Amino acid sequence: MARVFSGIQPSGGMHLGNLLGALRNWVAYQHEHDAVYCVVDLHALTTAPDPAELRDNTMAAATMLMSVGIDPEQSTLFVQSAVSEHAELAWMMECTVGFGELRRMTQFKDKSDRSDFVSAGLFTYPALQASDILLYDTDLVPVGDDQRQHIELCRDIAERFNRRYGDTFVVPAHVIPTAGARVMDLQNPDDKMSKSLESAGTVGVLEEPEAVTRKFKRAVTDSDNEVRYDPEAKAGVSNLLGILASATGRTPESVADDYSQYGPLKADTADAVNELLTPIRERYRELSSDPAEIARLLATGADKARAVAAATLKRARDNAGLISRAPA
Repeated sequence: MARVFSGIQPSGGMHLGNLLGALRNWVAYQHEHDAVYCVVDLHALTTAPDPAELRDNTMAAATMLMSVGIDPEQSTLFVQSAVSEHAELAWMMECTVGFGELRRMTQFKDKSDRSDFVSAGLFTYPALQASDILLYDTDLVPVGDDQRQHIELCRDIAERFNRRYGDTFVVPAHVIPTAGARVMDLQNPDDKMSKSLESAGTVGVLEEPEAVTRKFKRAVTDSDNEVRYDPEAKAGVSNLLGILASATGRTPESVADDYSQYGPLKADTADAVNELLTPIRERYRELSSDPAEIARLLATGADKARAVAAATLKRARDNAGLISRAPA
């Protein structure tokens, strides 16, 4: 089986874009491959979060992953900071990636433009991300389209390290779903849904059905009232078609054939999304009632992850010429 890896930041509540763009694919991959998933809390430190809030968000993110269908018995599920190999390999990745390569990262440009304080960690974020992926001899990385550039850089880093020091890392490939890969904000359809930006156009996975329906009814479309899938000319309408297609297992183009007006499209999209979210909300409430069990499952996952990560890190250290550690 191929090994897949992906991680998600614990920066606020999960939204529909996370679910359709990534998490549903994570669930599918665990039944087909050797799946490794983690909550990347070290990445969250780039925004200097409140410590108590970070801990709460980390547990909430892990609980959400289980709620959408990630099975800790079938996948390896853990919290990034519980496996120290991630941070150690990240330094080796920083010494392998170029300054110019990091400077070209679109996400760094976007996020730094919106922040008064830009941490060095935000700049070197892709090096830690490469560490996350390469530690597990990852073959496939299921991600949203916005992460394509980072995965391509990860491949470049792995290939460069292998050229310098010999065969060390598996060079991963990214996998992007065709429908729902980039879910846009309902009020600003030129921007993707985001956990970090508060917007009335972001649909939270745990939002009540009435609130979800209101947001879809108020979704921005355009004035010509023609339903067709054309992301460039009709961003708002195409976003609704993409969401409905992803929620119902169809293509946006085939969905568009069913509608001649925006009102029914908005209503049906809201209904389909609520049908998708209802069992997730119920499962989340159930799991949240036993945080000790969530913590136990994450600790077990960290032990499984550490066994693989430690072997990869040792290989990288040995190949790069670092002195072997003394036996414990």
